[in-house]
Amino acid sequence: MATNGGRTLSSPLARRIAGERGLALAGLAGSGPGGRIIKRDIEAAAAAGPAASHQQSAGSRRHVEAGTEYTDVALTQIRKTIARRLGESIGPIPTFYLTAEFDLERAAELRAAMGDAFKVSFNDIILKATATALALHPEVNAHWLGDHIRYWGRVHLGMAVATDDGLIVPVIFDADKKRLSEISAESKALAQRARDRKLKPEEFTGSTFSVSNLGMMQIEQFTAIINPPEVGILAIGAIEDKPVKGADGTIQFRKQLRVTMSCDHRAVDGAVGARFLQTLRRMIENPLMLVY
Repeated sequence: MATNGGRTLSSPLARRIAGERGLALAGLAGSGPGGRIIKRDIEAAAAAGPAASHQQSAGSRRHVEAGTEYTDVALTQIRKTIARRLGESIGPIPTFYLTAEFDLERAAELRAAMGDAFKVSFNDIILKATATALALHPEVNAHWLGDHIRYWGRVHLGMAVATDDGLIVPVIFDADKKRLSEISAESKALAQRARDRKLKPEEFTGSTFSVSNLGMMQIEQFTAIINPPEVGILAIGAIEDKPVKGADGTIQFRKQLRVTMSCDHRAVDGAVGARFLQTLRRMIENPLMLVY
């Protein structure tokens, strides 16, 4: 392995492929000029599996080995990118948060009525509703670009996916124009490719707004960090059966969902974010609007 001032020598192509496959360059032997790591070295390491590298990625080793005081784990390119992007977000972005609770009873009825042949998840409905609401609120479907704000005429919805190497955000392009069934199929395929490390770079870049869902892990409510240059992100909590006072005064148990929107105050004011959530509520609580 050749180094230059502590930096592993490698070709740009090798670094890109290693990043896509979640491989750490440190510890790999290079076969190029001067010991430089090149494309075939990355491909050989990927084919050989984790044993090919002395330093495993953050996703492949979670515990300290027996008999050792600590274990150092090399950062994968994905983890480095996450750290850099979150550092850009949490520091300079003046963020405020808006939380709302939605009723999902009609969404549950829609899912039951569609049956197994056309079954969609609550997450699919939320993604479709978010995309539709964004098309009606371009002031939220925007990028902060320093000296100007770019309002997008198309909705490219990022969906956060947890992988062994960290969080990655594949994108459903033109999500507002896709049917609920298309959103369902595409989101599942993207999530699977993300976990299998098979996403292409163009599949996880270019989002105009993002959604992060931890509801399946029974997290009731949380705040998500904005993915710059986007100006907002929606955090989805768990669906719970809660006692709600009905119109007739009786207490009924209904499916409730809490969402929290993180907003970049440089581009989105409180009333603007609130109006977006009002539209989103209307979509989710009246899901037939999504299939009209």
